[in-house]
Amino acid sequence: MTSTLADEIRALIAAEGPLPVSRYMALCLGHPRHGYYMTRDPLGARGDFTTAPEISQMFGELLGLWAVAAWQQMGAPSPFLLVELGPGRGTLMADALRAAGVAPAFGAAARVHLVETSPVLRQAQRQTLAGHDVSWHDRIEDLPAGPVIVLANEFFDALPIDQYVRAADGWHERRVGLDADGRLIFGLDPRPTPVAAAFAPPGPAPDGAVLERMESGPALALARRLATGGGVALVVDYGHAGGFGDTLQALSRHAFADPLAAPGDADLTAHVDFAALARMALGQGAVAFGPLPQGHFLLRLGLAERAERLMAQAGAAGEEAIATAALRLAGTDEGQMGTLFKVLALAAPGRGAPPAFLPEEAFRG
Repeated sequence: MTSTLADEIRALIAAEGPLPVSRYMALCLGHPRHGYYMTRDPLGARGDFTTAPEISQMFGELLGLWAVAAWQQMGAPSPFLLVELGPGRGTLMADALRAAGVAPAFGAAARVHLVETSPVLRQAQRQTLAGHDVSWHDRIEDLPAGPVIVLANEFFDALPIDQYVRAADGWHERRVGLDADGRLIFGLDPRPTPVAAAFAPPGPAPDGAVLERMESGPALALARRLATGGGVALVVDYGHAGGFGDTLQALSRHAFADPLAAPGDADLTAHVDFAALARMALGQGAVAFGPLPQGHFLLRLGLAERAERLMAQAGAAGEEAIATAALRLAGTDEGQMGTLFKVLALAAPGRGAPPAFLPEEAFRG
């Protein structure tokens, strides 16, 4: 009988004890045989969620034009690395490269590199980016030397997190264990840990408060690369600017699901703590700007004008689809992408504010 990921996790807990949330997430998403991203294309109507590049070409086009402006601000290095972290089907990169065609020297200088661990998505990226010279890597640390422009859309939300819950005697780590019937359940380490206090927000935390800590490796690697090799990165994701709260969630068929119900069969994510991400960058010698609401950022880049031009070329049905897509990307009602998603720029020091950011929007900690 073939073992499932749930079987393997139960056996692991029985042998070693309850697992940190981060290890559980890592197994669910990246297990070499059963991991969510190792076995499927999760995007689109037939998948579990839809990202901004799949909503409209406008998103990738505007980021492509942003990359051209950033490259010019860097002094137009040639060659340079145009990098995307977690590039999905390659849709964003394809749209960005097409829009960047307005600056032929940019395309001639760009060397496209994708950081992707999923074999299924790598194959989709090969098809989408057929005709482009593309290199793939498992880790940021594997990128070759040279100045970089990095795009990271919905990359950091999929990194494993640890969770801690406040009690009268301190912070206790949340873990995944087994109940009496062998079902996966959340519980708390009975021993308080001093680790959480080191990165908790200042001030008192109420009993029951949940503190989350994102895996730091990729953020630190990106910041070090920018600080030492030069360049800029644009991080677009859903999240917040610090504080408490349980944001771990599972998505299956475009609906929320129980994170413990079907390991490896649902997407697990957590809201990005942009303040923590920016502080990590500053600690490695990089600089940070923002975060800005996604809607605000896209409108600065010309989303409204681009939508108008596309609508002028479309029929009545096309006009409505374009307007709806623009509203999905930049809408400011509660829960819409324009406010839920944030944009943070990380950069090597000394070149001023990246395109679409103001000097006064520098992150100070």
